[in-house]
Amino acid sequence: MAALLFFFASFTDWLDGKLARKLNLTTRMGQFLDPVADKVLVSSALLALAWLHYMYYWMVWLIIGRDILITALRMYALHHGKVIITTTFAKWKTFAQMGFVLTMILYIAIPGLPDIHLSFSWADWLQWPTIAAFIVALLTTASGVHYLIFNRVHLIEIYRRITRFIFR
Repeated sequence: MAALLFFFASFTDWLDGKLARKLNLTTRMGQFLDPVADKVLVSSALLALAWLHYMYYWMVWLIIGRDILITALRMYALHHGKVIITTTFAKWKTFAQMGFVLTMILYIAIPGLPDIHLSFSWADWLQWPTIAAFIVALLTTASGVHYLIFNRVHLIEIYRRITRFIFR
């Protein structure tokens, strides 16, 4: 049931974006809220997986931290009349995150498969879920760095505003 619900939420998110672009119904609000909805969906699922000891919390916090940072950057840009468009790299990152979560939910739901709970030892790094989660965390981090580099104009502007405020 959880896999079906997660798949439905992921699929409708993809379909909504595809239809909005095809029918030319994109809005600034939609360009902001769609990535936020993705982040809430994926982050809550990843937190549940960490809570159940299927992945390390540090990976989840890395992913959530990146998402908060990029969302804050989007909000700043939007507040100043600029839009940060979701990159193809970020779309692939979201696809990888959702694919990982869906795979984990399906694996956990199938009875009789080997246990993949974390043992909190080096042996965890030999299991496919930890390797996959690490790849997703690495891809997410790379996507965040990509956003920061390509939107450094906003970061420089934020830095200047902060230093002007501090050194008044």
